[in-house]
Amino acid sequence: MHQRQSALGRPSGTDGSDFSYRMVVENRYTKVTQGKSRLQWIIITQAVIQFAGALFTFLFSQEEYNNLDVVSIAIGFLSLFVGELGRTRSRTSFLRLYMFASFIAILLSGVSFVQGSIFLKVSEAQGSWLRDRFQLIHLGLIVLGMLVEIKTIITTSSLVHNMAPAKRAS
Repeated sequence: MHQRQSALGRPSGTDGSDFSYRMVVENRYTKVTQGKSRLQWIIITQAVIQFAGALFTFLFSQEEYNNLDVVSIAIGFLSLFVGELGRTRSRTSFLRLYMFASFIAILLSGVSFVQGSIFLKVSEAQGSWLRDRFQLIHLGLIVLGMLVEIKTIITTSSLVHNMAPAKRAS
């Protein structure tokens, strides 16, 4: 048997007239795949930040921890679980809940930090260098969490939009 040589990049076994029968992947499906991959890294980053914040709150905090800190940590870890379920199972309702819950968690963490800072300033005029250093680390974690939250909202919104069923042209 004689095999044909592929001419000018054409697949072997075709003369090029079968182009209309080939399947083309719709652009939004590739965007969903890329969004899920990006969201996976965002969830991992949020988990590391959440774990560092929880470690800081429960182990390294000299004072008693605030109830808002505990609620923020609980909501944060719950949102990561819901976000991972939404990402792996392609559930837009879970992704929306993840987006909302993670925003609430970082917001509560920021409010707790501000309340704690104001309370410490009023209660103690002289500052300890160790306490100030821990507050600076805590503030850094909150700022980093807020930056990641902005990326989370953008990525998750795009993913939910691309997961929605395509609009039918009338």
